[in-house]
Amino acid sequence: MKPSSWSDGRPRPSASIPQRPSTGGGARLSTGFVRWLKFNLVGAIGIAVQLAALAIFRSLLHLNYLLATALAVEIAVLHNFLWHERFTWADRPSGHFAHSLARLARFNATNGAVSILGNLTLMWLLVGQLKQNYFGANLVAVAICSVLNFLLSDRLVFHRNTQACDPG
Repeated sequence: MKPSSWSDGRPRPSASIPQRPSTGGGARLSTGFVRWLKFNLVGAIGIAVQLAALAIFRSLLHLNYLLATALAVEIAVLHNFLWHERFTWADRPSGHFAHSLARLARFNATNGAVSILGNLTLMWLLVGQLKQNYFGANLVAVAICSVLNFLLSDRLVFHRNTQACDPG
């Protein structure tokens, strides 16, 4: 058996060198890609929720297409927030109910604002001005808003510092 140190007192390297977990860009890229996939899965379900709500508000309740769009978007925003907090950013838990409410406020102020303003503007343009079908126009609006919404969610709503917050 080899002695555990050299003759000058320095420790000998062990046969098994422990590996540090990677914290480089590759791990972040992989985590970011998985999160992007989760975001899009939740978003796809949110699109179905939004379109169903839009159909109910527009076709059954005969609301104006802009009011129907705003209500449908807000329902989808609330749906998406709940899933993003529990699924997409589950590794960044809020810890407290009050903190979840603060996140919801940030989510509505960022994703909600982008979604509602973006959807209303694009619906006005595509349906009101260009006379396109409201369902197809809504799908286009959602797709355009999704990239900005992901960045806002990751950087402002579910940022890493939120898990350390202590409401009191």
